[in-house]
Amino acid sequence: MSEQAKQDWLASHDAGYHQALKPRQIQMIAIGGAIGTGLFLGAGARLQASGPALALVYGACGFFSFFILRALGELVMYRPTAGSFVSYSREFLGEKASFVCGWMFFLNWAHAGIVDITAVALYMHYWGSFAAVPQWVFAAIALGFVGGMNLLAVKFFGELEFWFSLIKVTALIAFLIIGSAILATGHPVGGAAPGLHMITENGGFFPHGIMPAIVLIQGVVFAYAGIEIVGTAAGEAQNPRAVLPRAINNVVWRICLFYIGSVVLLVLLLPWTAYKAGTSPFVTFFSSLGVPGIGSVMNLVVLTAALSSLNSGLYSTGRVLRSLAMGGSAPKLVSKMSAQGVPTSGILVTLVIYAFGVVLNYYVPSRVFEIVLNISSVGVVSTWAFIVVCQMRLRAAQNRGAIAPVSFRMPGAPVMAWLTLGFLLGVIVLMANDYPVGTYTILIGIPVVAVLLGIGWTLLKGTHPFAPTAPSYLATEVAEERGEI
Repeated sequence: MSEQAKQDWLASHDAGYHQALKPRQIQMIAIGGAIGTGLFLGAGARLQASGPALALVYGACGFFSFFILRALGELVMYRPTAGSFVSYSREFLGEKASFVCGWMFFLNWAHAGIVDITAVALYMHYWGSFAAVPQWVFAAIALGFVGGMNLLAVKFFGELEFWFSLIKVTALIAFLIIGSAILATGHPVGGAAPGLHMITENGGFFPHGIMPAIVLIQGVVFAYAGIEIVGTAAGEAQNPRAVLPRAINNVVWRICLFYIGSVVLLVLLLPWTAYKAGTSPFVTFFSSLGVPGIGSVMNLVVLTAALSSLNSGLYSTGRVLRSLAMGGSAPKLVSKMSAQGVPTSGILVTLVIYAFGVVLNYYVPSRVFEIVLNISSVGVVSTWAFIVVCQMRLRAAQNRGAIAPVSFRMPGAPVMAWLTLGFLLGVIVLMANDYPVGTYTILIGIPVVAVLLGIGWTLLKGTHPFAPTAPSYLATEVAEERGEI
């Protein structure tokens, strides 16, 4: 297959999409992917588990997340596509790899979406006036609202995500300004003056030792789940090659400022022992100041973060399912698009899965999180690994002259690519040693997923003109080099 024929076939996968996402929306999508409930709510439990060392853990995970984003950025600059990592896996690794990559991503976000609508319902119950409303009702309302916006047009998704992300960023900036001012003036918080002594007098930087902080990496890494959504949005962005590099590069300082900066401020303003699991550390801080209504304000912020995650997951799974269908790795039905350039069939499939989450909220409202949360974790690592491997294949093709080099390249490649893959492997090992939840996820979840993927591959073979049985680009190139075709 010639290079031009390959590019023409790949370009046909994006036919029908509208490049309607504005630069400001792309910037906020990038921010939204990097900031979620893992910071606003989860940081309380993580501070309790590791103390001030959480800042280092966030930094380490953010460091490798940046390189994953830069790997994705190099792929996007080569060829922006709504199929993102699924399309890149198809081109550089073959249809089987694309099948596994896409369906692992779908399984991840399908389960994460159930967690998100459950979180929305739980956050709504924070306000006593809604206590009598069943949990499943709020889950259904959230699903209907976000689903409806995604089905209309991509500009509605972009606008929704813009405002969701703006609320999150505004809340964090407000905390950073207020917290820094209090630290600079020495104004007492909770009866004690803030400062470095909050760390030194409470066990130091590693109050529980180094190992608890290392073990926490496997949980913290999922706080960054969603950073890859910006790659999917590139296929519908206005002038993506100009907008994406800036959006991706800005992620690194946002991580430093919002994650590391917030944690450092939190442990300098109050003893780390003041923060508890199940309570936002920002609520704990502002409550110590006696700020009225702060609980409601922060509850609104984490509610927004959950809706943002639901919005992004629904958007991306619709595009990924369509990309899978275009390669024969999903039923042809989900390749259909609306006149507004929306892959409605793929979105509706995801909505059906999310509707199952509403049912779970009706029958087992107290166990929804533990049922689905850990199933999605392996999918995050899988998607990121595929992105890095595809970047490695792209760079290899560039080095041998088969593809023209792009201007926006992953720094430190291939060394950083290998180190990033090693880091992701380490996350899986840490999960396996996190008994009992992580251990059961690895021992049971991975084989079950492998069987499901194997069954799906067998059922789908030969059901589409571009079926998985067709040779991959990689196999075609090798055959051409050998003179076999």
